[in-house]
Amino acid sequence: MSNPMFRDTVPAPPEGRRKLSWYGPGLLWMLSAVGTGSILFTPRVASVYEYQLFWLLLLVVFFMWVMIREMARFSIVTGKTMLEGLYDLEGPRGWAVWLIFVPQLLAAAVGIAGLSAVVGSALQSFFPGNTAIYGIALVVLCTAFVASGQYMLIEKASRVMALLLMLSVLASAIVVGPSLPAMGSGMIPSWPDDPDLYIILPWVGTILAGSMGLVWFGYWTATRGFGGGLTSADRDEDEPDEAQREREQAQSESQARDDAVNRAQAWVRLMSGAATLGVVGGLVVITAFMVLGAELLAPEGVVPEGTDVAVDLARLFSDVWGEAGRYLLLIAIVIALGGSVLANQDGWGRSFADMTLILTSHRRYAADRGWALGALDWLKQRTGLPMLERRYIKRLYVLTITGVVPVAIILVFSDPVAVMSASGIIAALHTPFIALSALYVNRTRLPHALRPGLSITLCMTAAGLFYLGFAGVYLWDLVGG
Repeated sequence: MSNPMFRDTVPAPPEGRRKLSWYGPGLLWMLSAVGTGSILFTPRVASVYEYQLFWLLLLVVFFMWVMIREMARFSIVTGKTMLEGLYDLEGPRGWAVWLIFVPQLLAAAVGIAGLSAVVGSALQSFFPGNTAIYGIALVVLCTAFVASGQYMLIEKASRVMALLLMLSVLASAIVVGPSLPAMGSGMIPSWPDDPDLYIILPWVGTILAGSMGLVWFGYWTATRGFGGGLTSADRDEDEPDEAQREREQAQSESQARDDAVNRAQAWVRLMSGAATLGVVGGLVVITAFMVLGAELLAPEGVVPEGTDVAVDLARLFSDVWGEAGRYLLLIAIVIALGGSVLANQDGWGRSFADMTLILTSHRRYAADRGWALGALDWLKQRTGLPMLERRYIKRLYVLTITGVVPVAIILVFSDPVAVMSASGIIAALHTPFIALSALYVNRTRLPHALRPGLSITLCMTAAGLFYLGFAGVYLWDLVGG
């Protein structure tokens, strides 16, 4: 095994109130994570089982917290992305990255189309127009914003949207009035007598984040400058000025290894706080939608399908709080899914750009540059833009895979949500692979003082095995059904 990986210098972490300005990646991750699991599937599960599976929600949220921390740990300690760590796994060159890259292209396009279609359906039920027009408008608006390449603008927007989302869904849940004894009973593990896996499995697979959502938290903490950000020559150029100054100052001073390790440990603790904020905020939102499903849909015996979730919830909520209630719930749904589209486009764009640079690194200075670099060279000649830089590759993927292709899907398929099963299958297969591979990388390639401890290792292993079992059940049910 290679020698432990550790960046040369580590900037001093923020202290006191300055820490608060570094929690943005947690809120951005929360927005990316409260999409289909919150809006589409949680109300469905609650309409059938009410609060019986609340314990399962809490378990998955804990596993998610453990997993995203390990993705960001690697970037803080090494200055590289987790996908760079996976690239060096034993076997054919880059096999692990290829295994993730190709299926995720499909998952990204289908996922963005499905989320946008749900927003379109919600808006169409309130205003003139049709689902496709509203869905396409959302894709275009988010694509333009993300392609601007300004991370801090996206983070600031995520803060506002996250606050509005939590306030609106909390207000909705409080007005409806949750049954606290029933929620308390739901915290005790139990299983339905006649479980409908068609309802339960998609929900479990989309609670908080899919497989790539695990990786995105590490990108956003690195871009924000945690631990000094990325150290590669082609790191993100939308890194905040503050983070650049901190890194340059650290590079200009001599630094003992023990001091660097202590600083890295402090950055990991700060990152843990941001991760906690993200998962707790996501838990609040999902729990609120569980309350709405259990208190509004279950008594009526309504189990909505596809985009009807938003419409049915808004209709029943208006019976409780009048017309104002309908619009409050509409705001919550649009912010949740619109924010998820925004954050997912940014996350997938960064992931695809990173994987492209990783997989072509061995050809960058070779005589035979291959078809991928050749295509980027051609675009550079036609546009005059430095297409081999990370930020421009990211914009290319944002415009095409998460922009143009989702628009085409919305136009071709009458119900894009129906094709989101492809995204679910990919997430089911990738999540255990990414989680267990990341644990292996962190346990074998980081310095001993910065590796995950025994308790985190056991929890990460349990999370990987849980999702591995889930993937097996999910695929068995899919094939058998």
